[in-house]
Amino acid sequence: MSGHGADPLNKLVPNCPNEGGFRAIGARTIELSSKGKRCTALVLSSSGTDPDWPDHLDAESGEYIYYGDNKHGGRELHGTSKGGNLLLSQMFTIESTSHGRSHMPPTLVFEKTGIGRDTRFLGLAVPTSQESDGLIAIWRQTSGIRFQNYKAKFRILDCNKVSLAWIRALVVGNHELANEHAPESWAHWIKSGKAVALHAPKTLQHRTEKDQLPDEHDEVGLQLLNGVRERFKSSPHDFEFVAAEIFRLIEPRVYDLEITKMSSDGGRDAIGRLRVGGDESESDGIFLEFALEAKAWADSHGLGVKHTSRLISRLKHRQFGVIVTTSYISKQAYQEIREDAHPVVVIAARDIAQILRSRGISTTNDVNAWIDRILGVDS
Repeated sequence: MSGHGADPLNKLVPNCPNEGGFRAIGARTIELSSKGKRCTALVLSSSGTDPDWPDHLDAESGEYIYYGDNKHGGRELHGTSKGGNLLLSQMFTIESTSHGRSHMPPTLVFEKTGIGRDTRFLGLAVPTSQESDGLIAIWRQTSGIRFQNYKAKFRILDCNKVSLAWIRALVVGNHELANEHAPESWAHWIKSGKAVALHAPKTLQHRTEKDQLPDEHDEVGLQLLNGVRERFKSSPHDFEFVAAEIFRLIEPRVYDLEITKMSSDGGRDAIGRLRVGGDESESDGIFLEFALEAKAWADSHGLGVKHTSRLISRLKHRQFGVIVTTSYISKQAYQEIREDAHPVVVIAARDIAQILRSRGISTTNDVNAWIDRILGVDS
């Protein structure tokens, strides 16, 4: 099948528009002061493969990251043709009160499988306005032009079934019937503002080699990693500075990160502290010390037990370890880390590619410019 008629979503959800990742049903506004037509339901549909805007679901925590619809520049933040960013702004504004939540359109999240027009349902999502990074405007650059787009964080509710009767009642404005068919987790959120997230703990605590490397069809991810590896082929120890910055991107509350002196036996390339609890201006909060090891290796060569054991043996009491590699951790080494409950964070090749993408780095030139800034290289 081809054309708009083959789109499964407009058959599943009444009045759902045919195209686009951001599909508002009803109107493109939920202004509480408006007496006109409002958005009654929202469908977010993503491929999850856009290197510049990596929408993704963390199934373990139930957190869903979605990027707005100002993806190409040339317009102001809320000036998109489909009004997606303006609608996002309104959603995150009204979420803080029960009156506002009662007017919130349910957000149905879908992801394309990559097979024809097949699409999977990821869940019923709600905005997280009460979190500091719930909705943030981020800068990007295209052809030398800077522009902003939204990065929105949603929570997937613990809801194993969404009734079509509920969606249909919402679409036609039958609030009494909608309340009758509403999922329990949705009704609880409307009333209390507390989102009970759908958690899916991993049954396999160690990742396979395949899980740690980018998909073979992920051309951008492979290009980014090859750019990093090539840059440090003749100076592998310089990767330690970049690895430290990668961990800082994941954990911005890292302090006193110091690259250690080059040694023959290795084991830790950097040491630092991570602040937990309390702001800098407050007396509360503690610091956790950590040791970091960095390896800019090809994906044909993974870190084995020898390398992971060396880092673990150098961890002091109440310290944790961080491994940053452009490759992967071997099965045996990864199993030993998890089964023996060693406090070690693993940042592998696929993680690095995702981190770079989330910061707007999508080409080899971007990678080199980013590394130059870290190393203090004059352009």
